Amino acid sequence: MLMIDTNEYKAGRHSVNATRVIVSVFGVIFALGGICHGFFEALQGNTPIKGLIIHAIGEANRMWVYGNEPAFTIIPNFLITGIASIIVSLAIIIWSVGFIDRRNGPLIFLLLFILLFLVGGGIGQVIFFTLIWAFATRINKPLTWWRRTLPVSMRKALARQWRSYLAISSILILFALEVAVFGIVPGISGPDSITIAMLASLGFGLLFMLLAFVSGFAHEIEKKEIYNYE
Repeated sequence: MLMIDTNEYKAGRHSVNATRVIVSVFGVIFALGGICHGFFEALQGNTPIKGLIIHAIGEANRMWVYGNEPAFTIIPNFLITGIASIIVSLAIIIWSVGFIDRRNGPLIFLLLFILLFLVGGGIGQVIFFTLIWAFATRINKPLTWWRRTLPVSMRKALARQWRSYLAISSILILFALEVAVFGIVPGISGPDSITIAMLASLGFGLLFMLLAFVSGFAHEIEKKEIYNYE
């Protein structure tokens, strides 16, 4: 079994940095949420904003009763805050895909998301990008605590599942984002039931996101075990 794992490593199947991939995927997903906010904010036109809390989706573009997408912004104009949200979101996508593993990569990732929050990119994603940043700080780190904490048998099982957990979490979170905007849940029509389905999808998405990261850490530890064996 060890020889098979070693051969797979040489073939490149274990050479992927799972933590980096997971951070990049979630960075892109939540940046897309920021683009969505910015798009609908910009649709409200060159109109002033009173206060700091806004509805990213205005009455004219709302597609279901609770589909207003609350946001926070320090920019007192819908058009400008929408454009700023889109620009910052694009910067997050570029950084997540190309530079997250650089020196200070996680810190800049966090600062970009804080900036996105301040220019109307959405309120609900704060808990997500904070957790993603925390896991991003472990990219290319020894993961000593996780090595001691995860039993070997559990670690080996988890190491094979990080892609599955990542896929499940991504689908659930994207579905929740779709529901937040469009209010479409197959087989459900009441707005309160739609809200419950959206929150459930987001909650399970968070759970599988955590599982994806833990599995990614297990993958990285197993990869290092194979490398050190050689």
